[in-house]
Amino acid sequence: MAAVDSFSLLYRQMARSCSSTVETLALVGALYTACRVCTVLHRCCSLVRVHFLPRLMPNRRTLAQRFGAWAVIHGAADDTAHAYAEELARQGMSLLFVSRDGTMRSDLSKALSQRHGVEVTVVEADLALGDAAIQSLREALGDKDVGILVNCGARSLEEPIPLTETSEQGLLELVNRAVLAAALMTRLVLPGMVEQGRGALVHLCSGAGSRSSGAALFASQGFLERFTQALHLEYGRRGVFLQTLTPLQVRSRVGEASSVLDLGGWLVPEAEVYARHAISTLGVAHHTTGYWPHTLQHGIMSYIPERIWSLASQFL
Repeated sequence: MAAVDSFSLLYRQMARSCSSTVETLALVGALYTACRVCTVLHRCCSLVRVHFLPRLMPNRRTLAQRFGAWAVIHGAADDTAHAYAEELARQGMSLLFVSRDGTMRSDLSKALSQRHGVEVTVVEADLALGDAAIQSLREALGDKDVGILVNCGARSLEEPIPLTETSEQGLLELVNRAVLAAALMTRLVLPGMVEQGRGALVHLCSGAGSRSSGAALFASQGFLERFTQALHLEYGRRGVFLQTLTPLQVRSRVGEASSVLDLGGWLVPEAEVYARHAISTLGVAHHTTGYWPHTLQHGIMSYIPERIWSLASQFL
């Protein structure tokens, strides 16, 4: 075997033999970079299409003309749900609130009616009780032209709690509110929408369920997302629009704000601001945060590995 007495000669020989490998790796790197650029461009275009175009070029037809005269709001227990309902009323839709324990006060419903000149009805019905509650709700719906159903039951389940620290009664309540009640309400109003050939179903969830910080919360909101997707496959072609909203932090109008909420501004909007943005996406996006800064935050969060989320949740 001949000895190599020149490093430059050895380098040239090795480079010549590895040139095909280097070229292959360079091609793979270029393809990967191009795919990532295309993904970012697609997300930017989607952001503009969902959050900006509907507000710059709003639909000339009112929500009542597009979907129906009545909106049914189930489980509106927090400011975000109230603001969403008020925005529907501001756009001329009559409201039927479904509350399982009378939390929707009559003075609030009267205020909405007087402020926006629409009819507002409150029905107390706990769907977990079975046929009696379902029958009373069916009678309340009557022959109303229900165009929009908003399921807000999962909004009150934002606090992630480990399964072993959740009581049996608390687990039943969680499943009833986030799964059973949403499915039953959908079953009650969907036939009328299918018959009319128009309507919209909105599941107002929480971005807190986008990571597995709490098993029951994560699974229940995952059910709503999959449920919406399945309904879209079954009824999307029959004129019914399905949407899942997963907002992140929204500033509350009552109570003391946390240090995170004190940041305010565009990252943590007022409930009314969020509602205006979210309703503009109705009929445009099937799954969205409803607010473009939240969509940006959610996109950044999606790049954080699951293991880091699990470690961070131990210190929060």
